[in-house]
Amino acid sequence: MIYFNKVSKYYNDSYPALAGVDFVVSPGEFVTIVGHSGAGKSTLIKMILADEKPSEGSVFFESLDIGRLRGRDLINLRRRIGTVFQDFRLLPNKTAYENIAFAMEAAGKTDEEIESDVPHVLDLVDLGHKIFSFPHEMSGGERQRLAIARAIINQPEMIIADEPTGNLDPINTYEVVQILKKINDLGTTVILTTHNKGVVDSIGKRVITMEKGKIVRDDKAGSYVL
Repeated sequence: MIYFNKVSKYYNDSYPALAGVDFVVSPGEFVTIVGHSGAGKSTLIKMILADEKPSEGSVFFESLDIGRLRGRDLINLRRRIGTVFQDFRLLPNKTAYENIAFAMEAAGKTDEEIESDVPHVLDLVDLGHKIFSFPHEMSGGERQRLAIARAIINQPEMIIADEPTGNLDPINTYEVVQILKKINDLGTTVILTTHNKGVVDSIGKRVITMEKGKIVRDDKAGSYVL
């Protein structure tokens, strides 16, 4: 599904943010990417979302060269990828229901689909009781679960979770990881970046370790090794 072909990224004359990166993520995989700050994790994620373009090499989503996509093709790609970030990025003046409904409206879904699907996805992330709550009325863990619900509501083929547990306590971290594993079990590809050793070790699936823009380990059933 995702293919990095000898990808390098230079921002200045210092060492590259990415240096000759090669790897493949197959449909349905759960891949965790680890590395110290500055290792290249965020740049790699930006390449998949077309927020950055390679200086050298290519990034493919199936047969699509992401760096060459423009206009409607780029919009269509991003609709196939759900994103979850450390800072939630929720709409503060909208309820849980309205935050998810807004994402569905942007994708052209009907009122009937919204009324049917929003309660279902909130139940999936154990937030059915918060349907009319605003983000400021929720805990950090609840807000992150709401962000996950919004990311999956339009049934993307892939979820990218960029440090989603960075601001959470251990209990909420565990709950968020369990939801991501549940989503993966249902067939959605998940790419997770994290600094949290406990998160990585609890998942027990493929781990890619980055250092100074390079992949230094790629373990099929890995653990946190830095």
